[in-house]
Amino acid sequence: MPIDKERARALALVGMPGAGKTVCASHLEALGYFQLRFGGVVEGEVRNRGWDVNPENERIVREELREKHGMAAMAVISLPKLKAALDTHSHIIIDGLYSFSEYKILQKELGVPMVVVAIVASRQLRYERLASRPVRPLTAEEALRRDTQEIETLEKGGPIAIADYTLTNDGSTEALLQQLDHLLSNLQFKP
Repeated sequence: MPIDKERARALALVGMPGAGKTVCASHLEALGYFQLRFGGVVEGEVRNRGWDVNPENERIVREELREKHGMAAMAVISLPKLKAALDTHSHIIIDGLYSFSEYKILQKELGVPMVVVAIVASRQLRYERLASRPVRPLTAEEALRRDTQEIETLEKGGPIAIADYTLTNDGSTEALLQQLDHLLSNLQFKP
């Protein structure tokens, strides 16, 4: 079935580390949505350099990419893939919009309306999740350092503050995904 370009939209998931963005994005990908994780840009570059994927190497690459491409680096790098995805998908998911500059460039250049959904959870709960995750776990000290760096250096607060919708992830994964599915149904998002 051809894509209805007039109804095409993007949904950007924003939030601090451990809030639940990737859980939501993985759920949506399993439902058939195209999703692109901005953090994957950084991880891919870390791997291309032959480095271990860890918080310090990710920070180095993230800062270098932003030095080269500006604060909108992940959006600038990802824009061709996102636009190509809109040729075959009426609704796409962006996991991990980091900076307000990325938000502005996507609003201007993506060519479709973008809905921003913030996933929020208490800092204590996020740190517990980050410590227990199987891939790239973080100690409380590492998590605090990452939070601080993302707020101070990456402009991360802007997209969270300006989100169109907010989902609170203070319970089970199932409860979060029910909130997300309900929101997408109301917004008439379909894979």
